[in-house]
Amino acid sequence: MNQPNTKMILIDDDVVFGNNVTVIQPVNLYGCEICDDVFIGPFVEIQKSVKIGKGTRIQSHTFVCELVSIGEECFIGHGVVFINDLFTKGGPARGNTMLWKETKIGNHVSIGSNSTILPVEICDHVVIGAGSVVTKNINKPGVYVGNPAKKMRDLVSNG
Repeated sequence: MNQPNTKMILIDDDVVFGNNVTVIQPVNLYGCEICDDVFIGPFVEIQKSVKIGKGTRIQSHTFVCELVSIGEECFIGHGVVFINDLFTKGGPARGNTMLWKETKIGNHVSIGSNSTILPVEICDHVVIGAGSVVTKNINKPGVYVGNPAKKMRDLVSNG
């Protein structure tokens, strides 16, 4: 009888790491670029062609699919899910990358726990409240909450 594979960490040779990167096991990383000073918590998957910017923190149980780029100094909360397939043909793309869409997250963006991010662009200096579902581009800084996420207020400056 074959024993199940109990290996809980997978970091492929094609992952590009910057300096001072912290990765807490178990994780699944492949074909991605992780810049300097990034923290990746346990139970995170980051797929190929993803770039994680300098100083970003990705908390546990987060899924970052292909075609996502996350800027510098971002915070991605626990259990955040990025989506690249909008089921434009009525069902899943089933690996047809021509049907997938990109997601671009700006710099200084915080995404609260259990949020879902569809293929969108989010500008710099945005806070997404916990449990929000981002279905449209966000091109003005501020705090966004709900399903679908809507602007609740401007960010308060610290100085």
